[in-house]
Formats: sequence, structure tokens, C-alpha cells
Amino acid sequence: MKILDLYILKRFLTSFFFVVLLLLAIIVMIDYTEKNEDFIKSGLSFFEITKQFYIYFIPYIANTISPLIIFIAAVFVTSRMSSHTEIIAILNSGVSFRRFLFPFFVGSSIIAIATFFLIGWVIPKSNKAMVAFENKYLKNKFYFEGRDVHIKISPTDYIYLESYNNHILTGYSFTLEKIEDGLLKSKLKASRIVWNNEKNKWTLEDYQIRNFSGMGKQKILSGNLLDTLIDLKPSDFESKYMHQEILNFSELNDYINTLKERGAENIEMYEIEKYERYAYPFAVIILTIFGVIVSAKKSRGGTGFQIAFGFILAFVYLIFVILSRSFATSGVISSMMAAWTPNILFSIIGLLMYKFMPR
Repeated sequence: MKILDLYILKRFLTSFFFVVLLLLAIIVMIDYTEKNEDFIKSGLSFFEITKQFYIYFIPYIANTISPLIIFIAAVFVTSRMSSHTEIIAILNSGVSFRRFLFPFFVGSSIIAIATFFLIGWVIPKSNKAMVAFENKYLKNKFYFEGRDVHIKISPTDYIYLESYNNHILTGYSFTLEKIEDGLLKSKLKASRIVWNNEKNKWTLEDYQIRNFSGMGKQKILSGNLLDTLIDLKPSDFESKYMHQEILNFSELNDYINTLKERGAENIEMYEIEKYERYAYPFAVIILTIFGVIVSAKKSRGGTGFQIAFGFILAFVYLIFVILSRSFATSGVISSMMAAWTPNILFSIIGLLMYKFMPR
């Protein structure tokens, strides 16, 4: 890299991290003010709140705002260089505009690679601690309110629960049916099913097992207690608040496969999360290059106008993200398309502006 590349790269990365830190400080102050009453009720000191919550909240927010901030940083740096006629001098010295984009590409790639590893493994781990704190101190106690719950736990096994109490880990009127080739092979019924933490198993109370033969005969077994292993955990009945965001890549893939096997209906939100994690780093690069292109031309409105224009475009991108998610959730488009549509649209717009916009 040449001295000019290092100069641009330094200004770009410095602006990005400065804006991130500035917005983080503002967001944390606003968030602390809003939650102050709950923090007082918790009885925790400011140090304990910072240690148990904000140390995990900050990476989550930083990751959320980083694509928009990197776009604004690119607009800010480029518009400042344009207003000082630095870009004109660079291009007149024989440097092509494509070559001028190189340090921005390098800077955004560094952030994109770091972002990929952060959102794949580091941030989900910190989100678990953040969500646990919120559930304990900030949110109302969660009660599973589902009734007549039907769950497919394997291609042949189907579970029914009349109700479930997630605080005592107990289900009522439990039924497990095994169906093969459209025929009922066995049916297990129990008045209650209780999770045993020591054995890491379910215990059935007042159970009855009916095994059906091909000749229309059946064999009945019954008893008071029976330990059993089934593909069902108490966590399946816990709060799903931010659940997709506390799973790392491997956990997310495993959970999606589990939902598919069960024929669950809320799989889209997890698939969107998965594909967005792959699209997110590319969004960082795309928005950076796009920001440089839209602000490279010297504007009569000055730097302030271009920065304001950058904010508007950033929010337009955010609107596209929200709309794509809603379309995927409603089944209008696929989860993969929802995750990549904003990137594709802004890439096309950026290419057209690169080709036709005078500089």
C-alpha cells in the first residue's frame, strides 16, 4: 500500500470507530435512563449492572449499527476529501477512481472479516448473558401459555401435551404416538411428565403403553413411574425472546434442522438470521463502496448536505432490510432472498452510479 492508501485507510477507520463509540455512548445513556427504575428495583450497583449487562449489551448494539455507521463514515471521509478538492487532485495525478476505492475496500474488508467471526460465535455468547440478565431483572416472569400442544419429534413420533408448567418443568396429559406407514404402532399416555435434572430425563407418572400388532391385537403395559428419553427438552418451552440471536452458527444450524424435522411453523426467523449472518459482512463492503461513490462528487450543499444524504440512504437501506424480513416471514419470498435483497439492490444502484455519475 502507498502512503495515500494508508492516509485514506487511517481516516476511514478512525472515523468509523469514533462514530461507533460516540453513538454507543449516547445509546447506553438513553438505555440506562429508560431502565433506571428496573435497575433500582434489582438492587444491583452500577458496577454490577455494567459487569452483568452493559458489557454484553455494547457488542450487541455495536454490531447492530456497524453497517450503517460504516456507510456514514465512508460518506463523511469522502465528502470531506471532496470539499477540500483532495479527490480532484488525486484523480488528476493519474490515479483512477477504481484505484481510489482500494483503501476503502481494504478497510471495509477488515471490518467485514471481524464482523463475521463476531456475529458467528462471539456475540451470540455475549447475547446469552445479556438475555439472561434481562429475563431475570428487566422482564416479567415468563409463563408458557400453550394449550393442546402438538410436536413432531421424529419422522414417526408425535407428542401431545394438554398443558405445560415451565416453572416446575411438568407437563400434563402427555401422549406419545408412533406412526409408521400411516398405521399407529404404539401409544404411550401419562397423566404427568416431569423433567428430572439429576438424570437429565423425563419421568412419566401413571403411564400406560399400548403396542399394536398387525393382526389388530394390542399389548398393554402400565405403571406408576417410568424414566424415558425423548427428543424434547424443557428449553423447548422457555421464552424465545432473542432466541435466534443467542445461537452460534453450529447451534443455529442444528436448531433449524430440529425445527424442520418437527415441521415447525416459525422456522423463517431462524433461517433469516442464518442467511443474514453471511450477508452482513458483504453489506459492510457494499455500503462502504456505495458511500464513497455517492459522496465523491463535490456538492454545492457542502459536506453537511452529503452527510445528511448519507443518513437518508442508510435509513433507506434499513427499511429494505425490515421489509425483506417481513416478506420472508409472511412467505412472500425465501429467507435467503430476504437476507440478500438489500445487498443486491444497493450493489446494482452503486454500479449504475459508478458507471454514469460524473466525477
